[in-house]
Amino acid sequence: MRASYDALVDLFASFENFLSRLSIYAGIPLTPALTNVLVKIIVELITTLALATKQVKQGRFSEFVLVVTTVD
Repeated sequence: MRASYDALVDLFASFENFLSRLSIYAGIPLTPALTNVLVKIIVELITTLALATKQVKQGRFSEFVLVVTTVD
């Protein structure tokens, strides 16, 4: 159980680091291309959170983290 908790903390730390880097875009005027990229990023984050939530509810979070962290 501790390994699953640590994996969850690591996943959220990665999200935090990634989202903090997105703040760079706050001072840049949005173009259609940039808006498209930002929307895709947010969709992927929400999708990942949804999958993580599903796996936690099924008790298989450590397997999920293993798959997510090994995908290139």
